[in-house]
Amino acid sequence: MRPDSVVIVGGGLAAAKTAEHLRADGFDGPITLIGAEEHLPYERPALSKDYLAGKVDADSLAVHDAQWYADHDVDLRLGVAVVQIDRAEREVLLADGSRIGYGALVLATGSRSRHLDLPGAEAEGVLYLRDRGESEALKDALIADRRVVLIGAGWIGLEVAAYARGQGAQVDIVEMAKLPLLAVLGPDLAQDFADLHTEHGVNFHFAATLERIEVEDGRATAVRLADGTRLPADVVIVGVGAIPNTDLAEAAGLAVDNGVLVDGYLRTSDADIFAVGDIAAQDHPLLGRLRVEHWANALNQPKALARTIVGQDTAYERQPYFYTDQYDLGMEYRGIVARGTETQVVTRGDRAAREFLAFWLDPNQRVLAAMNVNIWDAGDALAALVGGDPVDSARLADPEVPLADVLPKAP
Repeated sequence: MRPDSVVIVGGGLAAAKTAEHLRADGFDGPITLIGAEEHLPYERPALSKDYLAGKVDADSLAVHDAQWYADHDVDLRLGVAVVQIDRAEREVLLADGSRIGYGALVLATGSRSRHLDLPGAEAEGVLYLRDRGESEALKDALIADRRVVLIGAGWIGLEVAAYARGQGAQVDIVEMAKLPLLAVLGPDLAQDFADLHTEHGVNFHFAATLERIEVEDGRATAVRLADGTRLPADVVIVGVGAIPNTDLAEAAGLAVDNGVLVDGYLRTSDADIFAVGDIAAQDHPLLGRLRVEHWANALNQPKALARTIVGQDTAYERQPYFYTDQYDLGMEYRGIVARGTETQVVTRGDRAAREFLAFWLDPNQRVLAAMNVNIWDAGDALAALVGGDPVDSARLADPEVPLADVLPKAP
């Protein structure tokens, strides 16, 4: 049954896009969007890219300007958090004591930075990156000759490292694994990213265990490793993953397991409540249960969700996608390789020049994921290969064979 009203909880891309697509699909009932931050709902990828680098201003982060919400009759409630979901009364309780009823409720509460649990972790000068304020704090801190220690060599950590080196800061990266991005890329391609940063003056400390952050007068001064290594620091930046903001859902009795469990249509264990974006642990129609913390999910899931809410049940079936910019390297990655999956990695192009494509194939020679590095005309072909029929790996690696000819032709 089509709901008479929709309440959206969250202040990011997924929340704003849900409101946009509901109106585009003809939903004419009340829509209320509630965000805990004071800012208009905004996109977050630029926080570690162009916004951090000062290439774009704060206004450009907003998904829509304030007038858009007024023009589309979306009631914005900003700077106030939802503290409880009352499923029996079909209401949400806000921190200011007000209650708002819903016909359908959309949870787009995103995720938060995972904090370190060791001595000194809460000292001044220990920074994270998840919202606008934290990006602005990093921008102020990452200046020439600052000694920066980054904890974690994931995507955000490497992007921040690239920016910091560009500003003339000294950068050490501490990583528990033997290489950056090892779990995603595998050892061969992970080495390419290690080499990229080493060439730009970053010092890596791999297979490292943290002991503590040294503190003087309340401020972080160094990172101490278990092997006794001491890394002096003016700034310590922590990038060790994110935790989905599922507290509201869990307190309301919804099914939660590393995210809010949703079906292929993004519906939770309560048929009137949906989850979208970072918190949605979806039973993906093609890939099984997964939760993806990337911009493309927040951008694209709301279109399918809105159609379902207005009565046109639409499963979300897109492959995961993300991108990164580090120094002069730009990369896009499509698909996903589940942990523990046996894969063959095939490349084509010039890896030494960092202009190449990479493919992860399962034992049946199906392309599970594909990556383009500094090659920008292959996106559609890669998207067609990922999740498609088995391919000939030799033809896939041969730059003389057009990508469109790699997939077997229909009889």
